Amino acid sequence: MANLFSPLKIKNIELKNRVVVSPMCQYSSTDGFANNWHLVHLGSFATGGASLIITEATAVSPEGRISFADLGIWKDEHIDKLKEITSFIEEHGAFAGVQLAHAGRKASHEQPWNGDKQILPDHANGWETVAPSSIPFKTEEVAPKELDKAGIEKVIADFKSAAERSLKAGFKVIEIHAAHGYLINQFLSPLSNQRTDEYGGSLENRSRLLLQVVDAINGVWPADLPLFVRISASEWVDGGWTIDDSIALAKLLKPKNVDLIDCSSGGNTAGARIAVKPGYQVEFAEEVKENADILTGAVGLITEPKQADEIIKNGQADVVLLAREMLRDPHFALRAAHQLGYEVKWPVQYERAKW
Repeated sequence: MANLFSPLKIKNIELKNRVVVSPMCQYSSTDGFANNWHLVHLGSFATGGASLIITEATAVSPEGRISFADLGIWKDEHIDKLKEITSFIEEHGAFAGVQLAHAGRKASHEQPWNGDKQILPDHANGWETVAPSSIPFKTEEVAPKELDKAGIEKVIADFKSAAERSLKAGFKVIEIHAAHGYLINQFLSPLSNQRTDEYGGSLENRSRLLLQVVDAINGVWPADLPLFVRISASEWVDGGWTIDDSIALAKLLKPKNVDLIDCSSGGNTAGARIAVKPGYQVEFAEEVKENADILTGAVGLITEPKQADEIIKNGQADVVLLAREMLRDPHFALRAAHQLGYEVKWPVQYERAKW
């Protein structure tokens, strides 16, 4: 029986355990560049025993940033610092993943600690946002520009170029961000996508951009390295995206070399009522895994070692992705192994602190 500290082989890499660090925006970049904050932040999870560390949403273009302070990978100059970070992570027994993202209509915002408000295009640090349809996320916000065919082709090309840079930067896993109300999620949802062309209407049409992004990345990403997709498995709103849609999407993605569906939820509809409780999104990972026969990742208020271990033991997901708990304790994996009675390797510099 698999457990939290069982290895997991995905294509040509083997994770030493099932503890994965979920992408967490830091809003601490200038012009998209990683810096020493990212090195220490991400590096601490590697020394803390996690098997895979995924960067925050990393913008494939300047206009694809959530805020002006987002991490980016839209130009070659971004590669060197990212390579320093991925090298450190691998030196300490983990793998580095990158979450490639475009914020769509949720772009051009202030940092959360400065109010998280939309910045208008004619203000400093602001720009015009884009989306599948000219529908704002919040009624008080400026409506985005509806993407035309040339704009869609640029988005696809930007993801492809970002994947090429990701490989040069030493990442071993790509996760495509198709969740939380960002651009690809906006295309998937019938609430934010009201197009009448081949990118709107049916589920297959609304999935077209994501499938084309996957195809473009597959053209440059090695076939023996993992490819993940993060989805919002439910929109938590009547008439929105559902778990049944997510299962159907996973069935479309699996034949396209996608290895794992990272099952989050929400984020595309302002004011959605979400019944938050410990492990509240785990059932989505379980349903997609069971019905689409694909690896899944569970997220959502997973904070305790026993809780994480039982998710794996019960076959509800193949990995658990932790976010806020990792901020509270970057060494969660080492602590979890001790509490659960599993023997794991510690960094030699920390061995004198073993329990």
